[in-house]
Amino acid sequence: MAHKIYTMSFASVYPLYVAKAEKKGRTKAEVDQIICWLTGHTQKTLDKELAKKTSFENFFAHAPRMNASRSLITGTICGVRVENIEEPIMREIRYLDKLIDELAKGKAMKTILRGEVPGGSN
Repeated sequence: MAHKIYTMSFASVYPLYVAKAEKKGRTKAEVDQIICWLTGHTQKTLDKELAKKTSFENFFAHAPRMNASRSLITGTICGVRVENIEEPIMREIRYLDKLIDELAKGKAMKTILRGEVPGGSN
């Protein structure tokens, strides 16, 4: 049985990611940078996916280019080690959750993006 979150629209949870970051003094632009780094989206394609209300499952399943460095994301989220999550889509969702948590905890973008800070903006 698929998890309920798979069918939820990414756009319905996105404001919660932004709110979590902003509550800790971070920005929507930083949240977007993390999402683009993880999925290969540009700001334009991310905005399109949000407008289409794409499901979480499709958002990750059809991402332009999942970042190979995401395998460096480790640690726990909701009491579960992200690197041990077997279901691919759930692992991608939890990778994003972990990155947003790191942003809210004040980590530097270079650390969050596993040493890869793009030269320009997406």
